[in-house]
Amino acid sequence: MIQTENTPNPDSLKFLSERTLSAVGTEEFKKEKENEIKIPFVKELLNFKGVELILLSEKFISVKKTKEVSWNELKPMVISHLNDYFEKNDEPILKEIKKKGENSHTDNEIVNKIVEVLDTKIRPAVARDGGDIKFISFENGVVKVQLQGSCSGCPSSLMTLKQGVQNLLKHYVKEVNSVEAEQ
Repeated sequence: MIQTENTPNPDSLKFLSERTLSAVGTEEFKKEKENEIKIPFVKELLNFKGVELILLSEKFISVKKTKEVSWNELKPMVISHLNDYFEKNDEPILKEIKKKGENSHTDNEIVNKIVEVLDTKIRPAVARDGGDIKFISFENGVVKVQLQGSCSGCPSSLMTLKQGVQNLLKHYVKEVNSVEAEQ
């Protein structure tokens, strides 16, 4: 059964599933990069009128829409698409992912601390709102992250970033001076 949950972003809705949607962590898909996507479920969902972004996580999918379509119109279509997938398939939508140029950050102790704080203290909270946060880089005291899913373009994401993420990282990792979002 699929349930929905509002997020702080009015243009984004979280669809919760009892079934595993992703066996490989959280991954974001954007309509503008649709031609690079090989997963039929994701391609079809991105082709729904008004869908501009999808975030697939283990037990939920966040869908971000444009202003031209209402949730009354889109919500039943997404639920139906999910139900249809699981009627025909026993496996998660995301089984494997090809990572292109993902950096290995294991050589840097400060970066390891930053990633640990992001993974244990920040990502679970962001996931509750239908989003995700990915570490991009750390240089000269500045942490660069990418906000994904519901957090992408959310009116309150800058406040979350500065008051929440930045304060937590500065508290746990003394070398951090500020946090910036990368698009």
